[in-house]
Amino acid sequence: MTKEQQDQLYDVVIIGGGPAGLTAAIYLARACYRVVVVEKEKFGGQITITEEVVNYPGVIRTSGEELTSHMKKQAENFGAEFLSAEVESLSENGGIKEIHTKTDTLFSLGILLATGAHPRIIGFEGEEKYKGRGVAYCATCDGEFFRGKEVFVVGGGYAAAQESLFLTKYARHITVLVREEDFTCAKSVADPVKNHEKITVHTGVVVEKVEGGSVLNSITYKNLSDGKTVTYRAEDGENIGVFVFAGYEPATALVDGLVELNEQGYVVTDQNQKTSVDGIYAAGDVCVKNLRQVVTAVGDGALAATELERYAAAMQTKTGLRPQVPVKEKKKENEKEEVFTDDVRSQLGMLFEKMEHPLILRLFLDENALSRELHDYMTRLTHMTEKLTVEVEPSRSAEGLPCVRVCRKDGVWTGLAFHGVPGGHEFSSFVMGLYNVSGEGQPVEQSVKDRVHKITKPMHITVMVSLSCTMCPELVTAVQKLASMNENIKTDIYDIAHFPALQKKYQVMSVPCMVINDGQPLFGKKNLEQVLELLEAQ
Repeated sequence: MTKEQQDQLYDVVIIGGGPAGLTAAIYLARACYRVVVVEKEKFGGQITITEEVVNYPGVIRTSGEELTSHMKKQAENFGAEFLSAEVESLSENGGIKEIHTKTDTLFSLGILLATGAHPRIIGFEGEEKYKGRGVAYCATCDGEFFRGKEVFVVGGGYAAAQESLFLTKYARHITVLVREEDFTCAKSVADPVKNHEKITVHTGVVVEKVEGGSVLNSITYKNLSDGKTVTYRAEDGENIGVFVFAGYEPATALVDGLVELNEQGYVVTDQNQKTSVDGIYAAGDVCVKNLRQVVTAVGDGALAATELERYAAAMQTKTGLRPQVPVKEKKKENEKEEVFTDDVRSQLGMLFEKMEHPLILRLFLDENALSRELHDYMTRLTHMTEKLTVEVEPSRSAEGLPCVRVCRKDGVWTGLAFHGVPGGHEFSSFVMGLYNVSGEGQPVEQSVKDRVHKITKPMHITVMVSLSCTMCPELVTAVQKLASMNENIKTDIYDIAHFPALQKKYQVMSVPCMVINDGQPLFGKKNLEQVLELLEAQ
């Protein structure tokens, strides 16, 4: 291995930052192995959307966000590393595993797959048509768009029960539609839903269709016992929300064809969490198992980590390679609290080194607190590298403020702009945009480059996002990469929470929402090729 490759060598790379992955990181780091957790969306996983966790042993009451944040901090304290990136493929060379992300390649002795599962689409009539215009799958991301509205929740499991309670913060009334004769989750979880004054539960029913005009305003469901249908139609001008929580599908596309999967696509493991491939283990909801709960996920993670300790030790002896755990500098007493953690700063440092040309962050501000926050945020970012500088335009009153435009050294706009403060899940996509416009950026196949370069018509892409949404960054990264490749493509990203006029204009009730050349809004996450196809069709 080269010196550069050895710097990127780990005992174990954990793919997925939910409870299983975080627990494994705690065990491995505590045992003095070099471990990194790679997560493409949000560290903490699906449980972070759960407002109340009361069945985790030893913890009387907490939230999913708080529980997993403690897990992550615990792993950090033992020396675990964290990387926000999407793993695109896996390979092996001489017994060393290679983990290929969009921007880099990591090397490891062993791998833990802890990618979890994602919401399942049911397939009722109108579900695809009204996705983003009334049909949603994440209460945390989209609940706020249905304040004072009538909301329907489809599903009878744990997620449906928890999300129904969460949605009571926003909805006028909630109707839960359960296919079975009762909830399939624990009675202690279901009873608060059944007894809530804002919730009505119908069992033994299935959704047949949803309808509407530009937005969703009608739902029809059928009683399975007598075949009778019920249609709810909102009053003129009103819209409704339909949140689907009908189980999950395993996120195993990465290893399909590599490790053994069952008919449902879950990873098959032995009693020690080992997959059919030596050196690759799996833990959590991605595995074949009878119970998918946080407590079983952390158990899987601990067991897999213990087995990976043995495997890594054996591979160290076999290969003579010993990954070096980085030594962190201790913070000085009374040192000022930083916006960016040490791990984030470390990751940024590596990315900034790869930037080919300097950039200007041109700020358009007003007198509001959000503008001051954006100015502080961008200033702190530029303090980490000489390749970024901040320029502030004279204060003026205009729509879309505050805004940061990314410009080249000569002052020419690159086509990337963010309105609001690119924090939360949009921080990674913003930084990736900087990397892409500073030079060649993320590698793209030549055939895709050729297609992008053929676009000669001006294209303006508006993307509306929520900083809490885990589906938005992929779309943002895709459109910004396209803009970096073709000067005819311009992008404006909006944190929709601060731009209600834009939300009203396009009737946005789900994120991400993309508009091309002021056309019809398009909802849902999309990769680069999917966006490119839409641009080619214009």
